[in-house]
Amino acid sequence: MYHGPVHKLPPSVLAYIRRHQLLRPGDRVGVAVSGGADSVALLRILLDLEPELGIVLSVVHLNHKLRGSESDADEAFVRELTLSHGLEFHGESADVKARAAKQKLSLETAARQLRYDFFLKLVESRTLDKAATAHSLDDQAETVLLKLARGAGTRGLGGIYPKLSLKHPSRHPQPPSYAIVRPLLGLRRAELEAYLRDLGQSWREDSSNNDLRHTRNRIRHEILPKLEKQVNPAVREALADSAEIARAEEEFWAGQIETLLARVWKKGRAAGELDREAMIDMSLALKRRLVRGAGESLGLSLAFRHVEEVLALDTEGARASLPRNWCASWHKGKISFGTGSEPSGPYAYLLAVPGRVEVLQAGIEIEALVVAACEGGYNPNQLLAPSCARRGLTIRSWRAGDRFWPAHTSQPKKIKELLEDRHITGPEKRLWPVVASGDEVVWLRGFGVRRDVQTKEPRGILIRDIAEEAESVG
Repeated sequence: MYHGPVHKLPPSVLAYIRRHQLLRPGDRVGVAVSGGADSVALLRILLDLEPELGIVLSVVHLNHKLRGSESDADEAFVRELTLSHGLEFHGESADVKARAAKQKLSLETAARQLRYDFFLKLVESRTLDKAATAHSLDDQAETVLLKLARGAGTRGLGGIYPKLSLKHPSRHPQPPSYAIVRPLLGLRRAELEAYLRDLGQSWREDSSNNDLRHTRNRIRHEILPKLEKQVNPAVREALADSAEIARAEEEFWAGQIETLLARVWKKGRAAGELDREAMIDMSLALKRRLVRGAGESLGLSLAFRHVEEVLALDTEGARASLPRNWCASWHKGKISFGTGSEPSGPYAYLLAVPGRVEVLQAGIEIEALVVAACEGGYNPNQLLAPSCARRGLTIRSWRAGDRFWPAHTSQPKKIKELLEDRHITGPEKRLWPVVASGDEVVWLRGFGVRRDVQTKEPRGILIRDIAEEAESVG
């Protein structure tokens, strides 16, 4: 039973910790304290709960060096707070800007990676078992809304998970207790600030949290307040509840998919084969999860469009382009997953709208998207009529007998002759890409959209070679 000062937050956090089994007696817990209200509140709450939980606390602080003297003042504040409570301090500095520039990441992503690297180092050295971070219900709502806007599935809609296992490179067996835990996900930021005011505890304000150039800050300060005012006063709680539901769904399906995948999936050392015919009577939701699970077993994170392209394969030799130079291909009722370095013969890839496909054989990448005619420099004769996409679009190598009608010419002509006129020969000619709607070629690389299928509507489909966009033929 909780024996700390009478305040509603510590008992609430204790219940959350026990419900999600975040901490256990004997855990060495590093509280990640930035100096902001949320993290300071987490430290004070866990200090109250330390005897009840039987844990050993310390403080972890990473100076991101992003705000100069302000960042240094944050570190000094956290050091003093740590000392005042007789705790051990684990501090380190990191060059977030350098990491972001080197790996082409946002500052937020680079900072998160460096924090997790720091946590891993402390775990690897056996200094900590767990790191506790101060993500709140507000953070959860912002994350879910951001992921929803970017097209996440149920896993992404799970948002911030209460516990994240820490994997480290040690050769020694990894105890299951090594994790990042988030004990405050059930509490609002305003509640935490009120708690600190009740204690007379100060905190630091991070000026970058008000910078509206960052997407999360626009969601926090502009979008969510408008939703609260105009749609639902409890929208943050509703988003957090949706995350809770999505996480439970994912936890259930993870076990189910592991069993079912063993029936339809054969994984080799560097490839795999999915028995598509064995899945024919399964629900679409189950098929999607099995394809995603097959990809994950190979270390591939498949987006929704990748999964849909794999499931749409139904003709001999058809291919779907996947991340990291992988592809999936149909052969005798099976879908084979493999790297894209081997195939050099005829090919066919499904092209979603919007969508992007890496054509491995031709060494290019093709994108299709819907744009407004006469906007962004595009005129109607550069755009494909949307009706052509209703039968599905395929990127493939041209075939003998294929014909194409270029703009500004009086009649169609064989593709073979068009390429020869441009002095395209050898393997390059053989693998030259076209986009087909059914059996009809509607786009030819370097020649654009076929004359008689150019859009006559306000919008059309732009097909472009983004790998060599500046090197249009002719």
